[in-house]
Amino acid sequence: MWFFLIGIAIGVIVWKFVIIPKQENSNGSSKAKKPLTHTVKRDTIKETLTISGELDAEEKITPRFQSSGLISWIGVKEGDFVKKYQLIATLDQKEQKKNLEKYLNTYLDTRWDFEQEKDEYRQPAQKYWGLTWDQRNEIDRALEQAQFDLNNAVLDVELKDILLKYTTLTSPINGIVTKVAAPVAGVYATATQAEFEVINPDSLYFSLLPDQTEVTKLTSSMSAQIIFDSYPDEKVIGTVQNIAFIPKSGETNTVYEVKIVYPLNDESHTKYRIGMTGDATFTILEKPDVLSIPLSFLKTEKDKKYVTKLTGTKKEKMYVETGIESDTAVEITGGLAEGDVIYD
Repeated sequence: MWFFLIGIAIGVIVWKFVIIPKQENSNGSSKAKKPLTHTVKRDTIKETLTISGELDAEEKITPRFQSSGLISWIGVKEGDFVKKYQLIATLDQKEQKKNLEKYLNTYLDTRWDFEQEKDEYRQPAQKYWGLTWDQRNEIDRALEQAQFDLNNAVLDVELKDILLKYTTLTSPINGIVTKVAAPVAGVYATATQAEFEVINPDSLYFSLLPDQTEVTKLTSSMSAQIIFDSYPDEKVIGTVQNIAFIPKSGETNTVYEVKIVYPLNDESHTKYRIGMTGDATFTILEKPDVLSIPLSFLKTEKDKKYVTKLTGTKKEKMYVETGIESDTAVEITGGLAEGDVIYD
């Protein structure tokens, strides 16, 4: 009885750990050995170039006051939309207005002095022709000096008027306020502390930085398909607007900025934002109705390209000539014919 039970146990162990694994290995190896085939056919093949980039804006400004002062009023906050020439903030104008009034009084005083000089020197010089040349020159110099003083007084008034205008800050573009460095009025701030940032969402463009080998393949008005990382299921068609002539400074490699514009609408203002990244794909070359095979079937041997071709019932190495390539396929220009069967 015991011998019978031991025999059954040994049989189970042999079946589980010897026979079953052999069958599984046999099945797996047969599946692995089954080769992949492909029938050569004609297709449209595209050579593409994909470059990563990010969104930027053509109209992006940082308005700031020209001088320091007490901020008396702030009329915007981050996220507000402003129109061109809209008032953003003001500095306290009391001091500037008083200075302008003071220099206006100085101008009037200088003006009266100038008129007095004319009355004292010019009229006698015209009435009495017996004056010497030295006396005439002295009169002319006195009048010229009075004119210079008057001109300087006018310039002082104009300069103070300019400083008064500098106490108001306006936006030179339409756009969204993205930064308010001093959001509270009633504090003293320098010109750099009281700055704002305004970006026009209608001037968005997709910025690329191709290197010197890639930029030569691009041309103005070339079409590009953009896929943003934020919207991977959406494709946006854009057009190359500008290709920089000089490399972009501050980069470690030699790269050139390429600007791509795309259709914008009201939804774009909230959908697309500065700094969003994505990929732009260009079709460099497209050939319809050419022989092509998947890239995975193409092999290389000593700088020569070949495929494994079925000839009759035998497989043989067939050297081929190739043309353009896409991400998944390659054009065959020689060595194969339509209908040939090749192996991976």
